[in-house]
Amino acid sequence: MSKLTRTSCTLLDNEDKLNSFRNRFDLPDDIIYLDGNSLGAKPKAASNVAKELIDQQWGNGLIKSWNSAGWFDMPSSLGDKLGQLLGADSGEMLVTDSTGINLYKVLSLAIKLRPDRSVILMESDNFPTDVYMAEGLIEQLGGNYTLKLVPGDEIMDALDDSVAAVSITQVNYKSGRMLDMAKITDKAHACGALAIWDLCHSAGAIPVDLNACNADFAVGCTYKYLNGGPGSPAFVFVAKRHHNKASQPLSGWWGHKEPFAFAPRYEASGGIAQMACGTQPVISMAMIKCGLDIFLETDMVLVRDKSVALTELFIELVESRCSDHGFKLNSPRDATLRGSQVSFTHQNGYAIIKALIARGVIGDFRAPDVMRFGFAPLYIRFSDVWDAVDHLADIMDTGEWQKDIYNQIDPVT
Repeated sequence: MSKLTRTSCTLLDNEDKLNSFRNRFDLPDDIIYLDGNSLGAKPKAASNVAKELIDQQWGNGLIKSWNSAGWFDMPSSLGDKLGQLLGADSGEMLVTDSTGINLYKVLSLAIKLRPDRSVILMESDNFPTDVYMAEGLIEQLGGNYTLKLVPGDEIMDALDDSVAAVSITQVNYKSGRMLDMAKITDKAHACGALAIWDLCHSAGAIPVDLNACNADFAVGCTYKYLNGGPGSPAFVFVAKRHHNKASQPLSGWWGHKEPFAFAPRYEASGGIAQMACGTQPVISMAMIKCGLDIFLETDMVLVRDKSVALTELFIELVESRCSDHGFKLNSPRDATLRGSQVSFTHQNGYAIIKALIARGVIGDFRAPDVMRFGFAPLYIRFSDVWDAVDHLADIMDTGEWQKDIYNQIDPVT
């Protein structure tokens, strides 16, 4: 990448086999959007899908659309579609609820399936919600379990015969560091533990094959690289070998064996269907299909190859053009250990990110000092990377980030 120029970046864009997919997304002309790792761009199809659902299915079909428009089957039909992308068989994945709620469900299942064990193993730098959910579950169970937190590179050594489940995020939300799903899952199984994977920063960014890795459970969101829309429902995966061996504790009516029998007592549905709880948010759920349809036309190997090239270019340009400004790479330099984001730390990272956003270069910030930049290969170009670093270098050279307006903390960072 060291010999690339702005002109050669444009040539790369012209040769890019994924370049045509950019036209499937609504992206303002004056924006360089490097935050798809937090909220994906809107597929153009979403507007028509939403209008048809609201005006026709809801407006004219009214309650009939639960049957006629397939609303009731959305969690499973979308789950099967997403499963094609993530290496799950039909009937192993459901789109429903939030990532945290789904994690609570599968942690509960894992504990039930390993009743002679008392430890939940997690990475200490996990996304906080994952840890919070484990803490809440343990408290509800009377404190009879232990939550063990270790750094990601110590997960393998911490696995032993006391662990009921290891619950970790494949791609770290701050650094973008990527763990080896197959290797850790194999070690967990060798110790008799179950493996739960959080795929929030993996799905749509890197190739994932849950069954090839023999994963037990997985959860993740759909609003990042999958472009499902703000707050779109999450997904949950349960390998078929674990179906019907235990029931999850959030026993809502949608997970009942016969939900419309309105029986006075709960009886869990068979298979993945029992992972549902209550009535689904149909409008936001319908948006997920727009992004999934695009991804199922792509080759995830090409997506990954471009992701690596984009992130390597960004790292090289930042380090070569901003070398005197105190940036420190917070992501693995080895691309095989890195997801589709790059993080740098800087003591004034928040103000720098705000100054970039004011120029139309959108990344984000995570306390205390992490600047995150996500590279969604379906709509980010090599020329975008070059232009983004142009802006960053100018902001640092001129001291623009020091303006008071950029040092005022907003509610969402």
